[in-house]
Amino acid sequence: MTAAAAGTGSSPPAPLGAFAAVWFTYFATVGLFNPYAPLWFKELGFSTLAIGAIASMQSWTRVVAPYAWGWLGDRRGRRAEGVRWATGLALAAAIGLWASRAAPGGTAVVLFTAALFLASGGIVPLTEAALSQHLQRGGEMDLARYGRVRVWGSLGFVVAVTLSGVALERSGIGAFPVFAVGAFGVLWLASWALPSAAEASGGGQTGPAVWTVLRRPVVAWFFVGVFLTVMAHTALYAFLSLYLDQLGYGKGVVGAAWAVAVAAEIAFFWTQGRFFGRLLPLVWLQWAAGLSALRFVLVAALGSVLPVLLAAQLLHAMTFAAQHAACITLVHRFFPGALRGRGQALYSVLGYGCSGVVGGLAGGWLGSHFGFSAVFWAAGGVAVLSWWALHTAQSHDIGRDGVKDAL
Repeated sequence: MTAAAAGTGSSPPAPLGAFAAVWFTYFATVGLFNPYAPLWFKELGFSTLAIGAIASMQSWTRVVAPYAWGWLGDRRGRRAEGVRWATGLALAAAIGLWASRAAPGGTAVVLFTAALFLASGGIVPLTEAALSQHLQRGGEMDLARYGRVRVWGSLGFVVAVTLSGVALERSGIGAFPVFAVGAFGVLWLASWALPSAAEASGGGQTGPAVWTVLRRPVVAWFFVGVFLTVMAHTALYAFLSLYLDQLGYGKGVVGAAWAVAVAAEIAFFWTQGRFFGRLLPLVWLQWAAGLSALRFVLVAALGSVLPVLLAAQLLHAMTFAAQHAACITLVHRFFPGALRGRGQALYSVLGYGCSGVVGGLAGGWLGSHFGFSAVFWAAGGVAVLSWWALHTAQSHDIGRDGVKDAL
């Protein structure tokens, strides 16, 4: 079935405002922590190498934390409760950061940062699993309503990164841990509005083994494609600002380039219900991979030409937003019921954990030896490999028993 072919509803209307609030507040914490925590670490006296090592822990913890949280949510059948535990532990870690800011040596700061990453690593897979359950209609996800909920995450990031910058400019970067405690506190409060009673995730049953799903060729090649697409995007997330600075762009242009990408992402999520079902998810993923290759080649070859740079950033609507929506749809189908939390966790681990570690290390080596343009040329090549893997996934699916029945 295509995404548009959802049947009549099999679940009651979901309290989507609660999920929207969690997405908004969660990505607000990302918009606060990721850009400004390194500046606070620098204020505390950490070296550049140490700051890079601390930042890399987020990718390393994503290799293990999401699956552990997803397994727990599937095992207990209480994913909303899991979100509350994860956000509560993240809040406790943020309080620990604030309390340990003056501790000698900085070890406590590193430990509490690691604890925060381990706790927050469960928020996305558990929330995605709970949301997909509530948006299930006739075995399919309602992609229109999903987009209207997920867009609030993008909005939360934009609002937080903008307002936090202004606030920290006035108060000084030393106030960062106070802001972090406030942000994670609001996130924890938002998690209590998530519905629990309507969850039907297995309630203590583990369901079929995940390995039986991963052995299906279409699923295995799907994850290979996701891994490669996201690894290519590591060039964007880790090195774009540095590359644009090297090209001579001012901070205003760098910020505008990011704003264009996020605006395109928001527009796609808000309107995807009107057209997403016209293509199968694997076809969307192939388009996303192909346009990712085009995007990164344009940045590598013509990044110094501002109109080309901004046009490449507009492709974020396809290379991230469409890619993410298609992935969530396929994970929902491949990992039903009691497997849903672990399926979402595998998407986080293989898509963002392992790929972030490999992409960050490889990109750092390429950038230091051959310059940042080489990072984006390599990202374009990786995106081509991703297209091939996703095309192979669809071919296996067709060869097995046809796309509509297999998905």
